[in-house]
Parts: sequence; structure tokens; C-alpha cells
Amino acid sequence: MQHHNIYAFPSSIDKVHLKAVTDNRKEFEDQSAIPHPRLGFYGVIDEHFDIDLIKEAADAKPYWHFILIGLVIKIDAATLPQDKNIHYLGAKIYHGLPCYLSGRDIGLIPFAINESNWNIISTKTPEYLAGGKSVMSTAITDVVNPYHELGLMHLVQNAKELVQMATVELSISDMSECKEQVAAFLNPSMLLKKKKDVCSFSFPQV
Repeated sequence: MQHHNIYAFPSSIDKVHLKAVTDNRKEFEDQSAIPHPRLGFYGVIDEHFDIDLIKEAADAKPYWHFILIGLVIKIDAATLPQDKNIHYLGAKIYHGLPCYLSGRDIGLIPFAINESNWNIISTKTPEYLAGGKSVMSTAITDVVNPYHELGLMHLVQNAKELVQMATVELSISDMSECKEQVAAFLNPSMLLKKKKDVCSFSFPQV
């Protein structure tokens, strides 16, 4: 039996922590020497990750740099694509992530589309958005609704679409309107307007 006063708050994030992206432009040495444009992901690199998507995009754009942060687990690290424009920086502490995010041009969520990933929950979309970054993701349900439906990010099906969409995003000089839309969505009062009679729990992820 559903209670009338239970609401869903999916993909919770720490906005105060991520505000450091705009307040602090300091970068760590292992990223500061990497040229722009930079497209990046942070999180666990495992069987959910679309390795081919990254490889094909990196091959298509050898002067773009793809920066991947996180532990490699449940897959053989030897299967990961290796090239001069693909950078694996390893695991990082949560408190340092805003400094890495601040130096990115685009945030990536390159999850493979399969049965196990279809309903995966990811906090990366609102974290990237809170950090003022354009977001590109494969079409996992958690990203499609609500972020893509509200026009806050872009969906890509393959490396060709990723390259095309990223090319457009990288050419935009004024992101103020997009940032205003994101700020309005991430405002708690905005989220309350989208309340549903569903009980849901979410936990911060790194």
C-alpha cells in the first residue's frame, strides 16, 4: 500500500562539493599536461563500460583527449584501448574529483547498452551538470528520464554520434543559458515539483 506522502529523490549529489568546479580552477599534475579538448569519465571501469565506443571515438579524433578515472575491475585491463590520446589516471579520492572535472570540456557516460545496464543508476549526470559541463551518454534509462527529456544533455548511440555532437558542443562559446537551465533543475524546489508517490533511496557514488 502506497503512502500519499512518499517521494522519489533519485541520483542524489553533493552540490556544495561540486561547486568547487567553478570556485577552484586548480588542476592536478597528472591531468594538467594533457591538451584540450578533453572528454572525460570518472567511475568504475568494468563490464558496464563501452570500451569500443571510447576506442572508436579516440581513433576518429586523434587530437581530442579521453581521460578516464577509476578502478579497473571485473575486466582484463589489457583489453582496454591504448593510444596517446586515451589517458587512464587510476582511482582518485572523492574530494579531488571537482578539480579533475573543472579541467574537462565534456563529461562522458559511456555505458554499454545491454540488459544488465538498461536500468543502471548513475549519479554522474547530475554531478557533471552541477560542475557546469556538457554531458553525453548512451541511452540508459536513468539518463533518458529526466535529463534528456528535459534537454539537459545529449544521447549518443555510437562513436560517430559522439564525435558529431561533441564537435557542436565544443564550438559553443556561451553556455550561460544551459547553465541556468541546469541550475533551475538542480534546485530542490524544482525537484519537489516533480514528486511521485514512489519510495526510492539513493546513495552518493564515486
